[in-house]
Amino acid sequence: MTSQAVVVAVVVTYNRRELLQTTLSGIASGSRVPDAVVVVDNASTDGTAEFLRDYQGPLATDVVTLNANVGGAGGFVVGMERALLDHGADHVWIMDDDTEPQPTALAEALDVSTAYQQETGDTPAFIASRVVWTDGRDHPMNRMRPRMGASEEARNAAARVGATQIRSASFVSVLIRAEEIRKYGLPIADYFIWNDDLEYTARVSRRGTALTTEASVANHHTKVFGDAGADPGPRFYYEVRNKLWVYTRSSALAPWEKVLFTGASLRNWTRTIAASPNRKVLLGGLLKGLRHSLKAPRSNAQVLEGIYALRNVQEPAS
Repeated sequence: MTSQAVVVAVVVTYNRRELLQTTLSGIASGSRVPDAVVVVDNASTDGTAEFLRDYQGPLATDVVTLNANVGGAGGFVVGMERALLDHGADHVWIMDDDTEPQPTALAEALDVSTAYQQETGDTPAFIASRVVWTDGRDHPMNRMRPRMGASEEARNAAARVGATQIRSASFVSVLIRAEEIRKYGLPIADYFIWNDDLEYTARVSRRGTALTTEASVANHHTKVFGDAGADPGPRFYYEVRNKLWVYTRSSALAPWEKVLFTGASLRNWTRTIAASPNRKVLLGGLLKGLRHSLKAPRSNAQVLEGIYALRNVQEPAS
């Protein structure tokens, strides 16, 4: 599989030209490189478009320049569909523009996928890399949710190939089988930012196997070392609205998971607001998020109308 599978990387970028350069350099420096790279530029204004226009990297690069910023969620919808329809991907390797995959990240993920399939006869839906900050510490923003209730047999099978069973992951170096994308559809563009990765990876893994392996590593070049709850400011709106969409509008989680995760979110939101010097901003985001979560997300076609024409509109499947 590692020598024959077509792997297409998808990178979504917005106004982070220098970080994007690091991402592309990391991809190109791998011991196993993807067969193509799709870069979706969310209408950047910092010279990213010019950089991509003149970019002459060692890999086949497909640049998609959008006329409006549709967030990471919308960008991944565009890029993942393009990876399947234009590049014949067997696996789609997705990451934000502040990701730097280490040299063996892709090769190790593919090897674990192959080894697990040989061990169990089950091909994982996705393999998530271990995500570390610039100093090598595990990044709290990218903590994997372990698969609660996984059988001892399943846990042991994963351990034998150097992996761990997980329930969800962040869009920072995740290798997804194309067949899962065809089966379960694309991410939900209307999430814009935050929790689109939670919803999507949980949706894909609800009835399938998802693994993470410490052998595959990516650096996440965020400005600070912390999780999304570290005083998010106006973006708290997206945290609240999108989490509530996951809990009330998505098939990604089982009913018992929704109850458990909702309780955890309420506790986290309370702590975040209590510890913030910007309580007024966060309370405003909380109320706005609660209000807007009552309306279902728009379809991907609606969000991308006039921006990008989806050719095979794959809405989320239950």
